Parts: sequence; C-alpha cells; structure tokens
Amino acid sequence: MAAPPPAPVPRSPFYLRRPAPGPQCSWGMEERAAAGARCREPPGPLRAAAVPCFGISVHQDDILPGALRLIRELRPHWEPEQVRTKRFTDGITNKLVACYVEEDMRDCVLVRVYGERTELLVDRENEVRNFQLLRAHGCAPKLYCTFQNGLCYEYMQGMALGPEHIREPRLFSLSADVPKTEVLEQELAWLKEHLSQLDSPVVFCHNDLLCKNIIYDSTKGHVRFIDYEYAGYNYQAFDIGNHFNEFAGVNEVDYCRYPARETQLQWLRYYLQAQKGMAVTSREVERLYVQVNKFALASHFFWALWALIQNQFSTIDFDFLRYAVIRFNQYFKVKPQVSALEMPK
Repeated sequence: MAAPPPAPVPRSPFYLRRPAPGPQCSWGMEERAAAGARCREPPGPLRAAAVPCFGISVHQDDILPGALRLIRELRPHWEPEQVRTKRFTDGITNKLVACYVEEDMRDCVLVRVYGERTELLVDRENEVRNFQLLRAHGCAPKLYCTFQNGLCYEYMQGMALGPEHIREPRLFSLSADVPKTEVLEQELAWLKEHLSQLDSPVVFCHNDLLCKNIIYDSTKGHVRFIDYEYAGYNYQAFDIGNHFNEFAGVNEVDYCRYPARETQLQWLRYYLQAQKGMAVTSREVERLYVQVNKFALASHFFWALWALIQNQFSTIDFDFLRYAVIRFNQYFKVKPQVSALEMPK
C-alpha cells in the first residue's frame, strides 16, 4: 500500500441565525402541496435543498393508508400492489414505517409519524432545518418531504447498533483524529516545496513495495516484484522510502520495525552499487538516506489519503479509517526530526 498567530474566529459553517417568519412553503413546494402545511424557508444557501410539504395527516394508530398516500406522491412509478412495508419498533418518540418494492430495499422511503403532542418538547421546524443543513454537509440522508405530522426520508443501508456493538474499538469515532481539510492542504503544500528541493531523480517505480509484493526464489537467488497497479514514474526516493515504511506491516502496524539508520545505510549502499555498477562514496549513501527519509513522509501522506477514499467505497473487510489515522499519526510524529535532516555538503 500504503500554530499560526491568533486570528479572528471564523463563523462556523453550522452557524444559523434565528430565521424570521417566512411565507408558508415558499421554498420549492409543489403545487399539489397543501397551502396550510407548516414549513418555513431555511436560511442562507440551503434554498436549493428544498423539499415539498404535503397537506396529508397520517393517523397514529393506522399508519399504512396515510403512508401509501405519501408514496403515491413520492414514487408515482411504483405499482401500489407491489409496495412492501416494514414497521420499526425501536423508537419511543415517533412511529416509523419503511416502504419499498425491491427486496434489497435499495430504494426505500421511510415514513416517520411524530408522536402525539411531541411538539410540546420538539421544535419540528428546527428539526427540518437541521436535517437539511446536515444533509448539505453529507451527514444525513435525503429528506423527501414533510407532511402535517411527520416527514419522509431516505433509508440508510447498514446495521443499527446495540449496546454490545458500541464497545468495539473499531467502531469508536476515529474520524476525529483525521486532520481537517485545511491542515491537509497546508501539509501538501509543505511537502511539494520541501521535497522538490532534494533533486531525487525520477525513475520508473513500483510505488507499492509492501512485503507481499516481493517474491524471493531461494533456488535461483532471485528477487522479483509482483502487482504493478500503482507502478509508474516517480521520485526514486519515494519508492525506497515507501518500502521502508512497509517494514511496519499492514494488518498489525508497528513502526518500531522501521529500519534503523545503520540498516538503511547498508541497504542503500547495496542499492547504489547495483545501480552504478561500481563502489560508491559515503557521501552518496548519506545523500540518498536523507532523500529517502524525507520522501517517506510523502508515502505516509499518500497512503493515508488512499485509505480515507477506500473507507468510503471499498467492500473489503479492512479497517481503512484506522489505517488512515495510523499513517497520519506517524507522519506528524516523524516530521519534525525528518524535516531537520540536512543534505551532506
């Protein structure tokens, strides 16, 4: 694989002014929505995230007829006789039913009916604003519509956790340890500026020299490389620094296994002698040592970002988020000492 001076505190993107009363359902209500339905215009840039408001009331004790009326509005292409429903009974504030036509519930509408008189405790208008705001930032499902005593939204695939699950370390909130986007942008700029001054030659690299991609034939004394999906032109020092990082392993990562200076110097001397076909000076070895350890930072940065992407899309059973955090942590841990290394005169 793989503190600036104080400044004025910026307004959080989650900051909301208390909205002034607006015209009823002026933010994208369909013509068929009832004029008396309760909804207000959300503030600021979220006007585009509007949802229709329907003048439909769903009976607390007989949800299905009202739910199916809403489904006819939201999914007019569904055949009524094919609509399946599933009641969820875990909630103790509202009542919830899922409506879908395909067995895998790939397209599923959740109909949530507010509990009786819960408006005495819950600001429902504020709930809708929060729902839309969170959706705009990728933290909530799609909100399909509101109706007189509830709302409809997207079903999110996955497992609802129980007390036995949330104790598992792999489910803790590791994302808090992932650097913010602004920090990543700053680090990328620093890497570009710092590494571009090292004059590491550009060569054809494997770019993924983990242990399992190196095959040793003991009968012939040959070493061969496999899996070339990341291969391409890159800085020589990146490929070697990336290889040294892989000494730590992947499934059980331990950077105590990162090669010590003496081991690296021996390895790099053999490498340069094989490359040049002749003896090399200590200065040449030391120069490559500095380049390699600095480019090892870029390796941490690259594979941490790779793991964040994999965490979103991969179906492989691997804790990519945890791996990203490990690589970022190692990057920031070794950066001070590595950045202080100087090229030999």
